[in-house]
Amino acid sequence: MTAQVVTTTPIPDAAELVNRARTLQPLLSRNAAAGETDRRVVEESIEALTAAGLFKVAVPKRYGGYETSMRTMLDVSAAVAEADGGTAWVVTLTNVCAWLTGLFPVRAQDEVFGADPGAKVSGVLAPTSTAVRVDGGWRVTGKWFYNSGSWHATWAVLGFPVTDSSGEVVDQGLALIPRDDLGLEDTWFVAGMRSSGSNCLVAEDIFVPEHRVLRVPAAVAGEYASEVTDVELLYRSAFVPVLALVLVGPQLGMGRAALDLVIGKAARKPISYTFFTAQRDSTAFQLQIAEAARLLDTATLHAYRAADDIDTAAASGVYPDVLVRSRVRSDTGHVAECVTRAIDILLSAHGAGSFAEANALQRIWRDSAVAARHAVVSPVVGYEVYGKALLGVEQTITPLV
Repeated sequence: MTAQVVTTTPIPDAAELVNRARTLQPLLSRNAAAGETDRRVVEESIEALTAAGLFKVAVPKRYGGYETSMRTMLDVSAAVAEADGGTAWVVTLTNVCAWLTGLFPVRAQDEVFGADPGAKVSGVLAPTSTAVRVDGGWRVTGKWFYNSGSWHATWAVLGFPVTDSSGEVVDQGLALIPRDDLGLEDTWFVAGMRSSGSNCLVAEDIFVPEHRVLRVPAAVAGEYASEVTDVELLYRSAFVPVLALVLVGPQLGMGRAALDLVIGKAARKPISYTFFTAQRDSTAFQLQIAEAARLLDTATLHAYRAADDIDTAAASGVYPDVLVRSRVRSDTGHVAECVTRAIDILLSAHGAGSFAEANALQRIWRDSAVAARHAVVSPVVGYEVYGKALLGVEQTITPLV
């Protein structure tokens, strides 16, 4: 099947989308504290992001989306995170779940984006549920924790064990389920990323038709259910590399925000119990700033290399081999590690005032620290995966490569 791609409005380029995000930064920053208190992104911010098209970066053009690239997804998330990390996390996860939806059969995509071009999708890959095979699909029951953006989603893509008629688990799948069919348990009480609303979604014996199921092992190998990947490059991007790398887009923005904040106050802030009336005059402070900036540059370079690995392979129609995919897992962890180290240095350089509730730096620190602990981002896992690939060690520690 070949899709006829039709667009009725011009598709903004990456620079325009980043500019739209930066235009919204004053609003997003102003609402950040309320988002933390409410444990969900303020609706005014969601509406502004929606109007700016920032939830469309990974929606197929067939439905009025922008169908951009991995690099653009990173840059948009980072620009939003310069204003607020929790808001950026919701933008990031909603966009990557839109990308996941683009891997399903077109019939399923029609039910999501065809019926509602503004649909927002949340998701959890882990198959924390049970399933019973029935005519035309499965009946699924389960709970899925950490659905970022759960308050704003209209659909969810959720992991489940694919069973046969005898009840045996024969595969792992992702099910597209309308949000209205799911319950929600308000469980997200955390130290950072509070506004991400990463609550628990609940299914009670919900029917999922076959066309709304994506087989995960096949997807990991680059075999997608969409019938139109021949003309839609974004939706032949490598499965795990996209799902991993997208998670550090917010880290890039939070790191930049922390650096800008500390530099911005360095000319007026003294160093207590020294003769320095301005931090900027201290050689020690200058060295700390240089080290933090260097770490953030390193993070950006690794993120962009990984994004280029993904985008180049998608454009050429070649699925990246295990070594390249493993390097993306490693790069993802290294980005998170570099950013968290840079923020730690900036906290020390800025001083104890970093932890005042009125100081945005402490929220950046908490948001970055929580996001960096996402299981798919874990540096040590990514490094081991890459090391084994470099050495040709066949023993695997995760199927998600």
